Amino acid sequence: MPLRLGISLQPRWPLDGGASVLRAARHAEALGFDHVAVGNRLLDSGFGLDTDPFVLLSAVAGTTTRLRLLTSVLVAPYYPALVLANQAATLDVVSGGRLILGIGTGWNPDEFAAVGVPVRERGARTDDHLAAAKALWARQPADFEGPFTTLRQAYLGVPPVTAGGPPVWIGGHSDAALRRVLRFGDGWYGTGADAAEVTAIRRRLSDLAGTENADRLVLASAAFLTPPGVPAVVPPPGRPLGGAAPTAGSVADDLGRLTEAGLTACTLWLPVAAEHVEEAMEWIAAEVAPQLI
Repeated sequence: MPLRLGISLQPRWPLDGGASVLRAARHAEALGFDHVAVGNRLLDSGFGLDTDPFVLLSAVAGTTTRLRLLTSVLVAPYYPALVLANQAATLDVVSGGRLILGIGTGWNPDEFAAVGVPVRERGARTDDHLAAAKALWARQPADFEGPFTTLRQAYLGVPPVTAGGPPVWIGGHSDAALRRVLRFGDGWYGTGADAAEVTAIRRRLSDLAGTENADRLVLASAAFLTPPGVPAVVPPPGRPLGGAAPTAGSVADDLGRLTEAGLTACTLWLPVAAEHVEEAMEWIAAEVAPQLI
């Protein structure tokens, strides 16, 4: 199966660029991309339009029909477990089951302080919230007792259309993060992973799984790409696909190595200005994607 390519909707959008984001999502769908992704920032990051992923992806769901919708990534500790479960289920319903819930524990101390959540609790809260959400998505009365969430015969206000809830891709590289993937996840989601890292993650997941089947898990990652002729407005935070002077062939070669290592989905993060996003997507669809078939 060819590698599924998606587009991150997080270039430097102007603060009034909401309509441009939706237009880019529609264009991504028309070009045949598998998914679009939206991150989770609460405070100004300096990148322009910082949005709530549930809200923006709900708008994207209403203007597209096929495109999958990825939170990349949702910081689980920012959301009380019941709120997280309900909002994810709502988006699953309104999108017709197109949500992929990418989850992370977060890192930004200023945002944790602003929402009143101790940053040292981020791992424990993520585990608690995912376990509670899974219980609520099961379409039966949920009894749950965790360190931060208590449920007694609770029914979620809106059950997801996807049986058992939307697929959950979990980020992180530590043993604790990989155990979280095995406990709660349908996949692992990396950032800037190369083929060697994907291979190592597969091996570590298999080792940690013991008798459990780790092969059921999707392996996915975000990757950085500035197409030739398109100016970057910020430096990529990791090695770009295709190297410093990418060509369609060098990008396809890198993606091919990722596929051979076991990656099945790749979200392309484009560090370009808003006015160049559609041009960049068109180059990828015309020049790179055909080489992956």
